[in-house]
Amino acid sequence: MASQEKQYDLTNPRRKKLWTNFTVVAVVLIALYTSAFIFTDLEYRGSGSSPGEIAFRLLIGPFMDEAALADLPETIGYMIETLAIAFAGTLVGSILAIPIGFLAAQNVSGPFSSLGKTILNGIRAFPEIMFAIIFVAAVGMGPYAGVLAITINCIGMLGKLYAEVIETIDMEIVQTLRMSGAGRIQVFWYGVLPQVLPEFSSYALYRFEIDVRSSSVLGIVGAGGIGAPLILAAQNRNWEELGMILFVIIVTVTIIDLISTNIRKRLV
Repeated sequence: MASQEKQYDLTNPRRKKLWTNFTVVAVVLIALYTSAFIFTDLEYRGSGSSPGEIAFRLLIGPFMDEAALADLPETIGYMIETLAIAFAGTLVGSILAIPIGFLAAQNVSGPFSSLGKTILNGIRAFPEIMFAIIFVAAVGMGPYAGVLAITINCIGMLGKLYAEVIETIDMEIVQTLRMSGAGRIQVFWYGVLPQVLPEFSSYALYRFEIDVRSSSVLGIVGAGGIGAPLILAAQNRNWEELGMILFVIIVTVTIIDLISTNIRKRLV
């Protein structure tokens, strides 16, 4: 009984420190949210159409509008280009992330792991759209810039996930192979690779799902894919065309998610 009273006693130094930290965090968050609402322009600039009308034109209109139906093959072509960008970027990025992942793994590279982690943190600090802007300026507009943007960002995320997988491998298997006289290549091929390859493949497939969504908007800055017609339709308030583009994206992403989920279940 006495221990319970001591636990809930606010005069307890640890309890007092906890409440002090909670109060400081709460005050800071309240101040941030208050300033955000005060200094953010929340004025509504609508298109003149009612929400119901916009919803109807987005959801039902694409299948009743002749122009949207006529542009469907072109929209599917843009979506295929988006898939190609995502696939190429994920494929190259997932391969290049392997050596950086080993470099960032503490149990493999030791003190040099901080270098690998720093590289991965630096890459993940920027979104794909930022890399797309840089590569569009460097190599010009088109899918190539999108592939480069997806590749670099994919390296940052997959490299971190790969490093975490490598750090959890069973080192006893590696030590046993070394003690039996196996060389470095044999140790890697028979001791390390079988342990990490299933999860590497699973993470790469999951990353491909994410990259399909990411590459859908890279066309906004000229990096190819379906992003350019998407943003143009939205800016022009062409809700039927926008709805058809969104429908194609949703169907494609859903199919990819189902296929990828089934494959990942078999791998892990």
